[in-house]
Amino acid sequence: MRYSKLLQPFTFFCDLILLNIALQCAHLFIFRFYSSEIQLTDFLLLVNLTWITIASVTKNYTIKRPLILSDNLSKFMSSMVYHLVLVLGIVYFFKLYEVSRMVMFCTYLLFFILIVAQRSLIFFTLDYIRKKGYNIKHVIIVGNTDIVNRVKKSFSRHPEYGYNFITTITEEVLESQPHEVLFNKILEARPDEAFICYKFIDQLLLKKLVDLGDQHSIKIKLVSDLVLENSYASIVNYENLPVIQLSSSIELSLKIVFFKRCFDILFSLLVMIPGFPVFIALAIITKLTSKGPVFYRQERIGRNHKPFSMYKFRSMYINSEQAVPMLSKDKDPRITKWGVFLRKSRLDELPQFWNVLKGDMSIVGPRPERQYFIEQLIEESPNYKKLFKLKPGLTSIGQVTYGYAENVQEMRHRVRYDLIYLKNINFNNDLSIIFKTIKVMVQLKGK
Repeated sequence: MRYSKLLQPFTFFCDLILLNIALQCAHLFIFRFYSSEIQLTDFLLLVNLTWITIASVTKNYTIKRPLILSDNLSKFMSSMVYHLVLVLGIVYFFKLYEVSRMVMFCTYLLFFILIVAQRSLIFFTLDYIRKKGYNIKHVIIVGNTDIVNRVKKSFSRHPEYGYNFITTITEEVLESQPHEVLFNKILEARPDEAFICYKFIDQLLLKKLVDLGDQHSIKIKLVSDLVLENSYASIVNYENLPVIQLSSSIELSLKIVFFKRCFDILFSLLVMIPGFPVFIALAIITKLTSKGPVFYRQERIGRNHKPFSMYKFRSMYINSEQAVPMLSKDKDPRITKWGVFLRKSRLDELPQFWNVLKGDMSIVGPRPERQYFIEQLIEESPNYKKLFKLKPGLTSIGQVTYGYAENVQEMRHRVRYDLIYLKNINFNNDLSIIFKTIKVMVQLKGK
């Protein structure tokens, strides 16, 4: 605990050093765009002062319990965008000097990669230290016995949270003794935090506990008797009235939607522009190996049940599906010889980057289906309707883990993975799914 106070300044200065490393690498190894050393010094000064200001306001160097890497990186990405906008705004508004957009892009991309590595190392180290019994926060629990036991059981499964429950004060003690006895017991225990577990709580007592916590640097946290199975909760403060908002599915914040869209556009451009020769080559081979158009267009259902046209490189013979919609399968006679390779390598999906740029799809999300199969899926798995809160994805955790489905039952099994993704939407998970997709493509494990 005595060294934990050093973590925030350590992280702050590490972030600053990594920013300068990223900027210097972009300058030295990618482009040399400064006209003089004086300009370089001035720009470095501007970048550093601006980052110190942004970091001080957003507190992006703060690492809180429980350790959730995705939340920390999401907060950091917000700060990085603010910093970029502010730096470019100052440069262009005051017309200080010309700044290469490519250098700025490379700087911030490298900066983020370095931060991901740094935060991962910090989180891994803290996780290891806390599991060994160090860097622990001492906690006292006050209140209802059932809720107290539930809290202890939950935290016992997560030693990486770094909490040690030193004593418990039950409701019976609260009711039979004066409040001053409770306060003295709390102060004698010298906790870092106090968990107040309640079904019904005296408002006067709660106010006194909050005042006690403020006076002695003890964090006061309320734990309700609410148990959530397939629901999600958030706190909404209406002036002095905290209200618990419940939903059967996660409501995506505007920040997540914004960053996910920015990432979709950036990633799509990074694939489509340098990969344009590959697109041309695939189109030519598709055209030469079988009769029919290069691209295959099919109506799929997207976010909020909105239909859109999804594009692929054609992998089947023309007029292969004339009666009712059919799913593909292994050794499907409708698939061309070249189409077998396209599907195994997932290269047939590349035109969907155009769907991503248009906003019909996202890079990562549940795979879009046709209305014919959606109706059957909802009958088999009603929770499938929750996925329409998201844009469908070019790739998904179900796609890389389960693969293409040959019937509705297999589609239902794949939906389970997408529902798990719905509960864990974050940048870290999206990157993991993208890397797994690349692995499937390289190993030709697609169906």
